[in-house]
Amino acid sequence: MEPFINIRALIIDMDGVLWHGDQPMPGLADFFQTLREQQIRFILATNNASLTQEQYVIKLAQMGVQVTCDEILTSSMATALYLSKHNNPAESRVFVIGEDGAKQPLLDHGFTLTKLYELNDDKDNPNMGADIVVCGKDSTLSWDKLATATLNIRAGAQFIGTNADTTLPTERGLTHGNGAILAALQAATGITPTIIGKPEPIIYQQALALLGIDPAQTVAIGDRLETDILGAVRTGIRSLMVLSGVSTEDDFKTTDYRPTWVMPDIRAVTQALKN
Repeated sequence: MEPFINIRALIIDMDGVLWHGDQPMPGLADFFQTLREQQIRFILATNNASLTQEQYVIKLAQMGVQVTCDEILTSSMATALYLSKHNNPAESRVFVIGEDGAKQPLLDHGFTLTKLYELNDDKDNPNMGADIVVCGKDSTLSWDKLATATLNIRAGAQFIGTNADTTLPTERGLTHGNGAILAALQAATGITPTIIGKPEPIIYQQALALLGIDPAQTVAIGDRLETDILGAVRTGIRSLMVLSGVSTEDDFKTTDYRPTWVMPDIRAVTQALKN
């Protein structure tokens, strides 16, 4: 592997890198202390769209780490920004499968959110349906939410996925991710969603703009080869894969790309930065 040098900024994934569910990774506080001491700027860029910036700040504070909202970028924030550039928010209605983290950025950009079974088939109110369906991780997923999304997509609404991660690392092990929900909707509608999060370069490009650091001096850190690392490759920046989450070194056998560096976990990253 190439020397671990010329690093002024990091784009860091969270699930599987910083924690499993509500269980912080060993060495979490030391990792962030090292970043502050060495004045390495960072953006926490996650595909997980369930929490708001403020909720992530609180979650990290409960783990003994202080960050600001400006240091957090979620796939839902990237989705809202993307949609605001391609649609007029004042004239666009959105149905969301997702939690506060998926909804709030859309509201902040001025979109109107629709409710369950608000559809264009209402004879008295023919324009009640959604122009866009956004699907993100949702721990309160229900039949009614899936049905409303399906009916809107089949009626012509844009189909947007905040991310396509099929699994999610938790303190209990790997469970289903947003990609599994997208698969159900795609099967029911025959429509392929537009994906905003990793491995698409959109969220990395937004993170680079926030950092304002030369991409050649920026490294993406993640645990998932087909999202975090592939997204970095597509963006043209170096990457580091930790083995504390989803992907393993065996996964390299089935891909034609690989990260710049591979390390066991953030404790190893911290040690490398100190060296």
